Amino acid sequence: MNPISIKVACSNCNLRELCMPLGLSESEMVQIDDVVATRRKIARGEHLFRHGDKFNALYAIRTGFFKTRISAEDGRDQVTGFQMAGEIMGLDGIVSDHHTCDAVALEDAEVCVMPFDRIEELSREITSLQRHVHKIMSREIVRENGVMLLLGSMRAEERLAAFLLNLVQRLHTRGFSQTELVLRMTREEIGSYLGLKLETVSRTFSKFVDDGLVEVKQRHVRILNADGLKRIVNSQNCHSD
Repeated sequence: MNPISIKVACSNCNLRELCMPLGLSESEMVQIDDVVATRRKIARGEHLFRHGDKFNALYAIRTGFFKTRISAEDGRDQVTGFQMAGEIMGLDGIVSDHHTCDAVALEDAEVCVMPFDRIEELSREITSLQRHVHKIMSREIVRENGVMLLLGSMRAEERLAAFLLNLVQRLHTRGFSQTELVLRMTREEIGSYLGLKLETVSRTFSKFVDDGLVEVKQRHVRILNADGLKRIVNSQNCHSD
């Protein structure tokens, strides 16, 4: 399927503050607009890129939800992250010039394609863009370290509570509700990401419901007691000493 390409401008995008540096002058903004080559539509279940594909661009998610995954040695897929509007994908390819994971759309999505050579070129002229790219990369490293911590030492309840709080906080930054969310991923995918079996994810969700922390209707989750979820996550600090 040929990607549908539409010329776009960052200057009038409502997600600009999430994926572009703040405080750019008008002329710098015009230069940045030139970086975004096209916009691409990705249908649900389709790949934005695959493991081994040549790296040549970063992608800013305009609408939709993605998961990244790698194939474990035993042949199973391991989900490594979930990405949403305003986030940048493709950083995994910078190191070796090839992508090291698959990126799959969890719903119909649209991305802005930013050729990396043009980003590098412009970064030399606009220092705030260079800083911004570094910031995105370091945020990714911090996120990955957070996931390692999550998987290394947390119990199932702590993992799921941290996951839900992180998800709702990221959505809230984008203007969505602070208490309600629709899970774009399956429980199996959540389990794969959190290093938990499907039954454990379902059982933990049921426990949260019984404890009055959340309300769950299929993929709709309402957080009834955010402080209660935070207490579960923070109990990690108490029993890890």
